[in-house]
Amino acid sequence: MAHLDEMLAREGEMIITRHGKPIARITPMAGVRAVPSHKALRDSIPRDKKTAAEYIREDRDGEARK
Repeated sequence: MAHLDEMLAREGEMIITRHGKPIARITPMAGVRAVPSHKALRDSIPRDKKTAAEYIREDRDGEARK
């Protein structure tokens, strides 16, 4: 077991057997993914022409007329 990491790096995957029957599979862990930046997503969303305050005012004024 001391050299398991070396064997795994060399083989890529190992199957553990008992009496010739597979009982477990050992695979290397996926690399650590970088934390995604949400800037690209935010930049891809089109900007609204109205401000939130304008939408709230329109909604409020529209409700008063009903």
